[in-house]
Amino acid sequence: MLNDVTFGQYYPTKSFVHKSDPRIKLLALIAYIVALFLAKNFYALVACLIVLVATIIASRVPLGSVLRSIKAIIVLLIFTAVLNLFFHGGKTSPLVHWGIIKIYRESIIFTVFFVLRLFFLVMGSALLTLTTTPVELTDGIESLLTPLKWIKFPVHELALIMSIALRFIPTLIDETNRIISAQKARGADFESGNIFKRIKAIVPILIPLLISAFRRAEELGDAMDARCYSGSKNRTKYKKLKFGWRDVIITLLYAGLITGVVFLNIYANRIFPEIYEYIRLS
Repeated sequence: MLNDVTFGQYYPTKSFVHKSDPRIKLLALIAYIVALFLAKNFYALVACLIVLVATIIASRVPLGSVLRSIKAIIVLLIFTAVLNLFFHGGKTSPLVHWGIIKIYRESIIFTVFFVLRLFFLVMGSALLTLTTTPVELTDGIESLLTPLKWIKFPVHELALIMSIALRFIPTLIDETNRIISAQKARGADFESGNIFKRIKAIVPILIPLLISAFRRAEELGDAMDARCYSGSKNRTKYKKLKFGWRDVIITLLYAGLITGVVFLNIYANRIFPEIYEYIRLS
C-alpha cells in the first residue's frame, strides 16, 4: 500500500509542465485550489476537471501515477462521504428513511460534489511534486516569499525545510517497507486480529523508523556542514529562475479557469435551467 503513495515523488521526463517555472506552477496550484472552492455547481467542477486533465496530458505523467495519490486519502474520502451522506439535510422528502438515518437527494449531490472536489485537489497537488524537483520547489517557494525578507523572516530556511520534508516522504516510505518486510520475516503479523492488536503491532515499526529518520537527519546535517552550507542572504544559485512563454500560457489558462468558474456560478442556471434545477446544491 505504501508503494502506491506518489506524493513527494518526482517523475523525470521532458514535458511542457516540467520545463515551466516552479513559481508559476506553485501559483497555478493555488489558483486551482481557489477555483475548486469557488465552484458552486457541477458545471464549474467540470471546468476544473478539464483543466486538470489538460495539465496531466501536457505533463506526460502517466495517469496511474497521479491516480495512485488518491490511495493515501481513500479512508478519509470514505469517512467524510458517509458523514455527509447521512447527516447533510435536505428540503425534499428523504429517499431513504431508516430510523434516525435519512438520506436526501440534496445530501447525495452534496456528497458527490465534496468527494470530487477533494479528489481533484489531491490530484492537482500530487501533479506539482511529480513535475517539480525538490530543488526547484525550494527555489520557487523562496522566490515567492522574497517580500518577507524585508521583515527579517528566514525565507530560505523555511523553503529548505519544506523541500527536505517533501523529499523525505518517499525515502521514509521505502524505509517503512523494508522494516515491515524484516518484521514479517521474523514472524510478525500485521493483518490479523482486532484493531487494538493491529495498533500494537505497529510499535515494532515505529521505533526503528524513528531511529532511522533521526539518523538520516543527522547524516544530512553533517553532509551540509561538510560542504560549508550556509543559508545567508549572499548565497548565489547555479540556475536562476526565468519566466518563459510556457509560463504565460499556464498563467492565462488558470486565470481563465477562475474567470470561467465565476461565470458558471452566476450564469449556469440561465444557460441550463432544467439541468441546473435538478442538480443544484441546496
